[in-house]
Amino acid sequence: MILDTSPPLDQRLTCKRRRIVIVEDDPALLSALQFSLEAEGYDVCPFAAQTELIAERGAFLGASCLVLDYRQAPLDGLQLYALLEGMGLKAPAILVTSHPDEECRRGARALGVKIVEKPLLSDDLSRLIGELVVQSSLDGP
Repeated sequence: MILDTSPPLDQRLTCKRRRIVIVEDDPALLSALQFSLEAEGYDVCPFAAQTELIAERGAFLGASCLVLDYRQAPLDGLQLYALLEGMGLKAPAILVTSHPDEECRRGARALGVKIVEKPLLSDDLSRLIGELVVQSSLDGP
């Protein structure tokens, strides 16, 4: 059983600028990513359950970037991103996964989603988030 250790939703929805939305069902990794990205100056809106994010449009519509775990339920990270795009999401996304197969890579390319492989031992994720946030701000709202 995975406990949702995310802050209350109203706290996450008050994020203002450079909002990074994370959907990760591993509480330790979710907490570590939140801590690391907040230390870099981002407003982080963490979600342990994708169903909660889907239900709260305001949590993702103002995002600068999404970080999505690939292996989730009921949807995988790419299916979740496609659904969110259909709901009006305009932000880029990064998929975090261990050993992505060719199907995952093809799906990510088709959606324009970047992939960072677990374990997250380098600064690849942080660097890519920074690049996508800058690109997103240049592209406009």
